[in-house]
Amino acid sequence: MTDPRGFLKFPRRPVPARPVEERLSDWDEVYAGQALLPLVSEQADRCMDCGIPFCHNGCPLGNLIPEWNAYAARGDWRAAAERLHATNNFPEFTGRLCPAPCEAACVLALNADPVTIKNVEQTIADQIWERGYAPPHPPERLSGKTVAVIGSGPAGLAAAQQLTRIGHTVAVYERADRIGGLLRYGIPAFKMAKQHLDRRIEQMRAEGTKFRTGMDVGSDVDATELRRRHDAVVIAVGATEQRELPVPGRELHGIHQAMDYLPLANRVVEGDFASPPVTAEGKHVVIVGGGDTGSDCLGTALRQGAASVVQLDINPEPGDARPDGEPWPIYPKVYRISHAHEEARGREGTDPRIFSSATLRFEGTADGRVRALCLTEVEPTARRPRPDTERVIPAELVLVALGFSGPERGTGLMRQLGLTLDERGNFARDGDFAAEAAWPAERAAPMRPDGVFVAGDAGRGQSLVVWAIAEGRAAAAAADRYLTGSTALPAPIGPRDRPLVA
Repeated sequence: MTDPRGFLKFPRRPVPARPVEERLSDWDEVYAGQALLPLVSEQADRCMDCGIPFCHNGCPLGNLIPEWNAYAARGDWRAAAERLHATNNFPEFTGRLCPAPCEAACVLALNADPVTIKNVEQTIADQIWERGYAPPHPPERLSGKTVAVIGSGPAGLAAAQQLTRIGHTVAVYERADRIGGLLRYGIPAFKMAKQHLDRRIEQMRAEGTKFRTGMDVGSDVDATELRRRHDAVVIAVGATEQRELPVPGRELHGIHQAMDYLPLANRVVEGDFASPPVTAEGKHVVIVGGGDTGSDCLGTALRQGAASVVQLDINPEPGDARPDGEPWPIYPKVYRISHAHEEARGREGTDPRIFSSATLRFEGTADGRVRALCLTEVEPTARRPRPDTERVIPAELVLVALGFSGPERGTGLMRQLGLTLDERGNFARDGDFAAEAAWPAERAAPMRPDGVFVAGDAGRGQSLVVWAIAEGRAAAAAADRYLTGSTALPAPIGPRDRPLVA
């Protein structure tokens, strides 16, 4: 166990990011080159080894956090790696990208600062690769069963790795030119360098997983034929139906969806372009949306040399303390500053966000380009415009980051496999991740397209990377049970499980 008095001896000390001006000059990770040890081992010693570790419940993967904290505190990186990999296929992804609901659920958070669980996880994950603790694990024997996984985001990759390692022959189909989904083109390199993704893909290739890029199932590949050629199919196409901003002036040039903008910047880092076709350089930028995608746009625009950046958030500014209706161990809505917000504050001296604000209209130039955005304050709950609060701010590039409303509608994939949507706008599925479709009109009950499973945001709606990986693992267990009659694969969550709420 860890030092039983560690939480009394050591205050919380997160790993410091690189200086703002330094990281704004490149696309390297914000922690690149920072010394994680021995600070992380000391911080791991703050873990109290609780009798009931609520951090397990805060994480949908069920990560064995007190166990790998104890090993990290002693510098036993091999044992820490084994316990971390026992529940998480890709800890180097979650250690960088997850907002760490486990820390909000840490028992220390009741009346003190929680353990820096995310820093510990990233450090263990990095030590795994530095010390060679992530060799390929090909199956001892093949089952003779084949599985097609459609989509190569974290859910698809997790499902593919689990099914490959159990002995099935797995092929992953990705419509983009590279594997990774939003991990590849949606997440900026300063949040996660693509080398972490690349080496996992190489590990999976060595284990036997096949990858097929540039293949849009439902268009380039007939989904019905794909199902006929495989014993099972796992759909993990994500929730990529982007929410729109239906206000006057939306048709003006210079207004882009965030997921049309971010991939272009990532392609520059990948070497596809010398400079991005859409850039913030020298422009007044407005980001509509206060979530993580908006923060990613903010950090990207700053690195491209924007003249100014403003981020609009329709929600009121949160307080610093937990709201009364969100008690521990719920992940609370409190005032948080991402690395991108820190970078903007460092340059401008103020938070780039305008809270309780909504877009009324865009104004354009004579040649049809956006030049300004008219906004208004809104009431906290009803979100109605406040009278006499309209104002106009310059906007030469507008990025719409309002999130996603589920998987893309009306695709060939949907039609060919007979998929239908649930009440939340996601692909309908039963309690074992199996896809559901509508019966003919004369039948009222739903049916299941045999051998087709839905994992990740496509069935859950937009969520966190930890939920996507947990979904992939659980859907893999369901598919294995369908193929063989039983399974030894773990299923950390069910399709209807949700984060802790009051």
